[in-house]
Amino acid sequence: MALTEEDEQAIDQALQAWRQGDISLDAGLEFLHLADLSRPHGHASIQVTEALADAGEALKAGATPVLDEVRGLVMLSQTCDVVRGCRARPFVEVAPLIEVPEQWVEEIRRLKRPAFAYVPITAGDHLVADLDRTMTVEKALVAGWARTPGWETDDELRDFASALARKRSRFAFPDDFVAAAADLQRHLAARHNRQTAEGAHLQALREIRVRAAPSWDDGEVLLSWWFIKDVDPAEADWAAFLKGWLDLFDSTGRFRFDSSIACRLEDMTARDYVESDRLDLDRLSAA
Repeated sequence: MALTEEDEQAIDQALQAWRQGDISLDAGLEFLHLADLSRPHGHASIQVTEALADAGEALKAGATPVLDEVRGLVMLSQTCDVVRGCRARPFVEVAPLIEVPEQWVEEIRRLKRPAFAYVPITAGDHLVADLDRTMTVEKALVAGWARTPGWETDDELRDFASALARKRSRFAFPDDFVAAAADLQRHLAARHNRQTAEGAHLQALREIRVRAAPSWDDGEVLLSWWFIKDVDPAEADWAAFLKGWLDLFDSTGRFRFDSSIACRLEDMTARDYVESDRLDLDRLSAA
């Protein structure tokens, strides 16, 4: 049955209110993905295979749709695409809202865990967007959802858009750099939320950036490090902590230290920023 003009107008009218970052918390919302039930390894697919096995049904190899009930869904598509007519742009992308540990929420807000995006309206319930899972839906479905604004200020929208971009634009570090930084990364992640002087210094950081010279592919690489801070903690001692952290980096291979500094964002030059790459708290992307 073809879409009637009346239905088209109703869908388009409903979508005019939606913006990137808005959410639906309707009961019974589900997330759909494809799985091979003969080799399940996601939470939902494991549950389905266990239920089928209990019922004595055979598990067939190949793509099988799996539905997983979720707490909510957040709009990922840009607002300009959301509000365009459903005939010209029939689809939008959404991600599920999931609950994370309380201490993760602030890390996600500060883009330190790029697998997730901070949603201001649900942060108090520790619900964030799971960017590892995205789903394409037709706008007719969205038209039937109750919309809840996900943000209130332009800065909050910019931060949400930055989280989406960060997920897709992470630099793929060389494998030997990932191995050399493994102890450093584990240490920073483990100490970040502790109520200690070191934890206070880590919580004061906006991001960590590193530049390779002449390039990441050279036989000997000089590394420049920027520990970019938002504030200074009480009794700040950045020099001591930077030395302790960088001592954890394995520099026995082709990587050598050129410089390291704790600074504010405005203290960096534009060239230094664009020529350096950001390190993530949760993991490094290997090439």
